[in-house]
Amino acid sequence: MNLMDSSETVKGKILDKNKEYTDTMEKYSSIWRNKFWPRDRNKWHYSVIQRSQKLIPFLNPKTSSKLKPHTVVLQGPAGVGKTTLAKNLMLEWTEDNLKKTFKYAFYLSCKELNQMGPCTCAELISKDCPELQDAILEVLDQSQRILIIIDGFDELRFPPGALIRDICGDWKQQKPVPILLSSLLTRKMFPRATLLITTRPWALRELWLLMQQPLLIEMEGFLEMDRKEYFLKHFQDEDQALRAFDLMRSNTALFSMGSAPMVCWIVCTCLKLQMENGEDPTPTCQTTTSLFLRFVCSQFMPVPDSWRGWCLQAPVKAVCLLATEGVWTQTSVFDGEDLKRLGVKESELGPFLDKNILQKSKDCEGCYSFIHLSVQQFFAAMFYVLGSEEEEDREIHKGNIGDVQKLLSKEERLKNPILTQVGYFLFGLSNEKRARELETTFGCRVSTEVEQELLRWKVKSDENKPFSVMSMKDVFHSLYESQEKEFVKDAMAHFKEVSLRLKNETDVVHASFCLKHCQNLEKMSLKVEKGIFLENDTSLESGSRVERSRRDYRFLPLWVDLCSVVSSNENLSILDVSHSFLSDTSVRILCEQMTRVACNLQKVVIKNVSPVEAYRDFCLAVIGKRTLTHLILEGSVHSEKMLLLLREALRHTKCNLQYLRLGSCSATTEEWDNLFSALEINQSLTCLNLTASELSGEDVKLLCMALKHPRCSLRILSLENCHLTEASCKDLSSALIINQKLTHLSLAKNELGDGGVRLLCEGLSYPDCKLQTLVLWGCSITTLCCQDLASALINNNSLESLDLGQNILGQSGVTLLFEALKQKNGFLQKLRLTIDESNVEIQKLLEEVKESNPQLTIECSDARTNEPSSCDFLF
Repeated sequence: MNLMDSSETVKGKILDKNKEYTDTMEKYSSIWRNKFWPRDRNKWHYSVIQRSQKLIPFLNPKTSSKLKPHTVVLQGPAGVGKTTLAKNLMLEWTEDNLKKTFKYAFYLSCKELNQMGPCTCAELISKDCPELQDAILEVLDQSQRILIIIDGFDELRFPPGALIRDICGDWKQQKPVPILLSSLLTRKMFPRATLLITTRPWALRELWLLMQQPLLIEMEGFLEMDRKEYFLKHFQDEDQALRAFDLMRSNTALFSMGSAPMVCWIVCTCLKLQMENGEDPTPTCQTTTSLFLRFVCSQFMPVPDSWRGWCLQAPVKAVCLLATEGVWTQTSVFDGEDLKRLGVKESELGPFLDKNILQKSKDCEGCYSFIHLSVQQFFAAMFYVLGSEEEEDREIHKGNIGDVQKLLSKEERLKNPILTQVGYFLFGLSNEKRARELETTFGCRVSTEVEQELLRWKVKSDENKPFSVMSMKDVFHSLYESQEKEFVKDAMAHFKEVSLRLKNETDVVHASFCLKHCQNLEKMSLKVEKGIFLENDTSLESGSRVERSRRDYRFLPLWVDLCSVVSSNENLSILDVSHSFLSDTSVRILCEQMTRVACNLQKVVIKNVSPVEAYRDFCLAVIGKRTLTHLILEGSVHSEKMLLLLREALRHTKCNLQYLRLGSCSATTEEWDNLFSALEINQSLTCLNLTASELSGEDVKLLCMALKHPRCSLRILSLENCHLTEASCKDLSSALIINQKLTHLSLAKNELGDGGVRLLCEGLSYPDCKLQTLVLWGCSITTLCCQDLASALINNNSLESLDLGQNILGQSGVTLLFEALKQKNGFLQKLRLTIDESNVEIQKLLEEVKESNPQLTIECSDARTNEPSSCDFLF
């Protein structure tokens, strides 16, 4: 046989293999369609994958060949259709739809590859068509026309760091499969081939270490409209379908999981059965645990003599062991070797195969998998709560399985994100009522120790930061899943401070449930992300306004529930709302809770919030609030009537406000006058911080008039970065002479200049000046005013701290100051300034000053020059 005949024979065999590909892919497509879309004559399932398929450049003929990337990563959660899309591409190739672009196409399933031993790259890509090895050179010559699909990268088993070691470029050399795949991904093999990789999001980090400039495409699965259509098709009754859909949508976590068609099938199956039995399905959708528990238990309805429960003991424990081993090893497909190693009999899987909880793999003979990852996670959580008459049986197989402490640790969850949902389910199964339901269904003893173990795990956390092994979001989600009020109360007993970052409805629901049982809470910080409240969002099109109204109608009651914590928790004394996108209505709801008599807030911080009118509403809420002592309003603060309302608050007979900060406030002279005039009446306010606010010369004059008033009680005043100039210093100097209560003044970051400081020194030199701290950090001071400062230091009998940092005083200026300090062993205890530490004469003077004034601390280094020392006494 000559070479031409041999080539023709191989090509003929390849064509025969293409026919096998076609049959396999058509069979798989039919199974997928019938599984999720019964009686689907319109093939809607294709529209789900085609949305993502259209985004793949090499499938779009309009895309220039120069713009088509060689590597495309298709990422998405479990069950959204990644594998279906990958196999559909192979189906299209076998049907010649892609033959113009790709001469060869290879499908590599990482689930299947885990079963393969070391091989060559040629053997790897030709595993489904061994005859192709005879034409491997031809394949290599056509590498720019090769499509290699690597499906389920997240399921590839490999030791840590293995993918970046021993990368191979020789297609004839035998290597472990993970090494060969990393060689493909790093382009050591088939450098011009087109790669399509599917993966779950958590495995992207490993991929990113191997690939250069991949195109990332998110596989969305079922959109909201798809889910709704699915519910309408599953239920014969439209009203029931819409009710079930709304119930799932009310649980944001569950609704998010519904992007996977199988989760929609689980929800529909469960709720439909309940409705047919005349049961109320509302509690079922309250948590993800309650939904999956109802689904599983409804498949095994106990009979009166309970024999079924008894005969399910061994099977359920076997399935739980399989699920747990899988989540810890990140495995979703189990073969005969796995079953043998774990001591699981194939006959034990029968009841769960019959009920569509387990399924036989269509791609790997003798292999099994759960119908969806979430079902596997639920059974893994059951593993930790199901007791055993012989605990030793479980210990035998614990090699890869971590305990509860390990399951809930941040470190393990970062390495293996699958564990997070297992932890949620575990908390959910700690509920006593749910535990009894499991016992009744499967006839197994449910351990009563898991709840105590969860509490012991909490105690092992940092004493000052309970649950420090988890994020606050995870803590609240976990505790909400339990729905055990006493358990939540015990768990939250050590929380004195919480910081909430609210991104969606679920965050609000979880937080409000937990905080209602957090009786020792003293401080609550809120950050509300953009997009939660849409009332003030002017960017929305008119067509979105109806949906916006519906969403706000659903969400506002949840917000009311969270805000009620402000008035219901008698120990809550600090509320911080920062960097938040609120709405008019949400602000009014929060303010209404603040005005209640039961609200005991002492400190309120409102920083960088929108809409701007929120500042006005918060000012209105604090009028007459007897408990409030500290109020901080910071950001681009410019709200109509805000300062007028603050004046009313300060003048109110019940006002006990001691500290007021208005950061970055912009107002007219008339508005400032409203505020400053209240200083002449209020007897409680001792600290006023106007940092970064815009004050004109006339504004400062009005402030100084108030400072001179005998009833003004201010002791601390910060005018840092308020655009002051020399023109304002005469009024300030006059106030220093007359005011006998002001002890701390910060004028940092203002262009006062030498002339302005000279004027201030006149006030400092006056015998009746009581100022103890003066901050002139970064005020453009030079040598020219140092003689005046030196004289003031000699004459003043009250100044204890002087900050001259970030000013270029020069050697002569520093010398004048040091000589003055040598003359008088006065009250000054702290001096901060910038000097040339390499100057010998300055160093000598410094030593002499320290010797003559041992109580004086002089900070000369540049280590603390980033911030003025006003921070020391203001915060």
